[in-house]
Amino acid sequence: MASIYIETFGCQMNEADSQYIVDRAQRAGYGVANSPESADVVLLNTCTVRDNAERRAYGRMNHFKVLKKANPAVRLVVMGCLAEQDRDRMQRLAPHVDAVFGTRELVQLADRLESWRPAFGDGRDLSQDDRDNILTFALGGTGDGIAGDFSRLRAFATVQRGCSYYCTFCIVPHVRGRFDHRPQETIVAEVRDRIAEGAREIMLVGQTVNAWRDPATGADFGDLCGAISKLPGLERLTFISPHPKDFTAKILDDLAALDALNPRIHLPLQSGSDAMLRRMNRKYTRAVFHEKVELIRARFGDCAITTDLIVGFPGETEDDFAETLGYVSSGVFANAFTFIYSTRRGTPAARWEQVPREVALDRFGRLLDAQNRVTRAYHDRKLGTTVRALIVGDSKKDAGKLSAKTTDNVTVVAPKPPDYGAAPDGGEHPYALTPWLDVAIESAHVWGCSGTIVGRAARFSEAAARVSPPAIDLTLPVVASAR
Repeated sequence: MASIYIETFGCQMNEADSQYIVDRAQRAGYGVANSPESADVVLLNTCTVRDNAERRAYGRMNHFKVLKKANPAVRLVVMGCLAEQDRDRMQRLAPHVDAVFGTRELVQLADRLESWRPAFGDGRDLSQDDRDNILTFALGGTGDGIAGDFSRLRAFATVQRGCSYYCTFCIVPHVRGRFDHRPQETIVAEVRDRIAEGAREIMLVGQTVNAWRDPATGADFGDLCGAISKLPGLERLTFISPHPKDFTAKILDDLAALDALNPRIHLPLQSGSDAMLRRMNRKYTRAVFHEKVELIRARFGDCAITTDLIVGFPGETEDDFAETLGYVSSGVFANAFTFIYSTRRGTPAARWEQVPREVALDRFGRLLDAQNRVTRAYHDRKLGTTVRALIVGDSKKDAGKLSAKTTDNVTVVAPKPPDYGAAPDGGEHPYALTPWLDVAIESAHVWGCSGTIVGRAARFSEAAARVSPPAIDLTLPVVASAR
């Protein structure tokens, strides 16, 4: 069978786009390869939000040259935000790439894949000499592929493309366009299909997801989540990435009424300084941001609030940074994605005087230390409990262990039980059929928690079947599940 391979860099929006392409490719008769050297079409889904992602993407394109050398029939495709921004430049720098598709050309890319499919026949098998000539694909960590025994357990549904807020650091409106909200009935139908395909967790995705409005009826994000929650078979619902200004009391009331909603809300702060928030064009002050935090706490209790933070933004003084550091140190966030500001071509902030690199690095280290202390304390609260988590697959650092995610988005790692085994040829892995793991937490770390798998269940709401041999008493309380 002809096959495709996708590596995805960047945000959940890119992951959703990759999922769409995989679906269309499978309907056209492709299989999904687990490695680039075994695929007929290799796709790189790129990000341009930060300079590091851009450099990694170009590095990966250069790595893929060896595929064309080994087999000129292989088609190399670049898609995503960097493809949208750098179309002409990319074709000069990487002429071995067969096609470039921007963020607004997903349908055209899927159509092109369908048109290529007959040329590949029933697929190919490289000779051993060809395989020996193919380099090991290592990039200090590659992008995430879409294939895997457990990939179908988590599904994305794009509710909105583009953004109309024009934060001064952000390239998204320039590469994805202004707000384009998908109709509610289309989104609900797509989620229904994902559930039928075996998805246990649905993530609604948008650049500013809670700003979504139904083009026909004006229904808001709370209404959309309420409609999705009524779908038979829905187990867990989550979303990324909202904007603080778009969380109204009404939307939060709607979300708080949903049993299936995961107990984690991402609330990007970016900076704790009002001066920096104005320069970023974030449309709120820190006081307004904290009002949203209190609205969430009042409705969701022990819900994990996570955030995004930028240090070294143009014009940031030590006093500005101290405002951010103090707020983070107060323990507001269970976790944070923290970045050093990176200039993006075409954005206003790229033209401003930049903070010296060594100053930004120093602030980044201090902020990371402060958040790490808070995050470790949050994870410590799980010690001695049993948490329910959805399997991800092998631990990236230890093939003898499994990795899973709790509903509040904490990574848990545990040794593989004796019955783990492997997927039968052409069949589904048994742990994909019972993917909810009950893990007895024995140690906590900054990155997450580790423990022992003591049970597994087919559905989130079901009691777990004991994993043999039992490691600990199963009567420990289960936390981080439904509210």
